[in-house]
Amino acid sequence: MKLDHIGIACRSVSEKERLYQLLGFSVSERMELPENKVRASFLPIGATHLELLEGMGEDNPILKFIESRGEGIHHICIEVEDIEGILQELKDAGVPLIDEHPRTGAHGRIAFVHPKGFGGVLIELLEPEK
Repeated sequence: MKLDHIGIACRSVSEKERLYQLLGFSVSERMELPENKVRASFLPIGATHLELLEGMGEDNPILKFIESRGEGIHHICIEVEDIEGILQELKDAGVPLIDEHPRTGAHGRIAFVHPKGFGGVLIELLEPEK
């Protein structure tokens, strides 16, 4: 396992890219994920990334997050080898899941674990594409 990225909710990805570029960051990848209703930008930092997230459309999870908590850290993403096995272990342990089954993400199969299960931290699990 390793830390894959830290997701940051923002109103404007392009605006935040400019700010992080002032700190010396560069953008390695930009993408739109209409099925997840997000626009994302990845900025490498060592062996991990910052993922800037902007909601697309009116009903999306990033906009809901910003409306309730403001811009800022949204989630941490942990790379795993067997996402289905880990989801089952978490479910068996009584940890609340947002996704009981993996879905398609930017770089592989993903699933979110409810913040109630990890002390208020939203966890994204990622099984990278092979």
